[in-house]
Amino acid sequence: MVIRRFPFALVCVAAGLVLAVAMPYGIATGSTAITFETVIAAFLGPDLATSFGLEPANKPMTKIILDLRLPRMILAALVGGGLAVVGGLLQTATRNDLADPFLFGLSSGAAAGAVFVITVTGDFLGIWTLPIAAFLGGLLSASVVLILVTRTIHTGPERLILAGLAVSFLFTAITNYLVFAGDQRAAHSVVFWSLGGLGLARWETIGFAIASFSLLMSFFAFRRRPLDALLAGDDTAHSLGADPKEIRVEIFVVCAISTGLFVALVGVIGFVGLMIPHLARAVVGPLHGAMLIVCALFGAALVVLSDIVSRLLLAPQELPIGVVTAALGAIFVIFLVTKRRVH
Repeated sequence: MVIRRFPFALVCVAAGLVLAVAMPYGIATGSTAITFETVIAAFLGPDLATSFGLEPANKPMTKIILDLRLPRMILAALVGGGLAVVGGLLQTATRNDLADPFLFGLSSGAAAGAVFVITVTGDFLGIWTLPIAAFLGGLLSASVVLILVTRTIHTGPERLILAGLAVSFLFTAITNYLVFAGDQRAAHSVVFWSLGGLGLARWETIGFAIASFSLLMSFFAFRRRPLDALLAGDDTAHSLGADPKEIRVEIFVVCAISTGLFVALVGVIGFVGLMIPHLARAVVGPLHGAMLIVCALFGAALVVLSDIVSRLLLAPQELPIGVVTAALGAIFVIFLVTKRRVH
């Protein structure tokens, strides 16, 4: 995939502007239509809004804007940016352009944990039951992957792909079994959650998304040079003082924890980690210092925009956001394959 390279600062500014426009629009969009003036007034508060000549937002509207839609947009940006960074890291670790969190079972395990709660046990821990079960399921699948990784990592990246696929298929089979064997009345909740959604976006849950995103970016900041060395191949990485086996295990641990937290909050949102790293490398190059930052910005913009589309297509009904990202991902992969065959 060849796209003209652009200056890193210009790409960041452009992506930031898209987010700056999309997030307020996402706050104003929904089953209850809200004007931009009302959104601004809610942010300013009654006194400042009046001083700027705006009509103050009433309490119900302020609650919708500040307690529901604002955390939803922040969560969408954090999850989109985080999943894109996870995809970029996994593609580096495996040297496979199709690697993403779902290929390695990191999301299917979390999905199995959530479906187990929905269809079998119910919300025995209240609102936190679903996120905790999903996170534990993600950790379980990640542990299986890590065991396989430590046994196969010396044989080359292609074995990592096979190990991840095996785990992904295993936990997908468990999820499907739970769907059919569990409470059929919960089928709608299972389908919606397994396709992704931002319904759990609350200020109480934002901290987990921030922690997950911070973990990814901290890892990238401290391990940027070994990551760049890995791009040149294992032999070259060794000569540059990096241990490919060690850095790959670190990548999987960090990606597993982060993906588990993201999926526990929003369900399964596919293709973000597959598409965005390709676009980021195409516009700023493969070195991680610029590429992963652009991944975070592009991923955030993609999920925010996808969430807006998911609320508009079948309004007032909300479409699972994973449907939108899957459609975009399919188009992207077809384009990618077609361009490579042409060249």
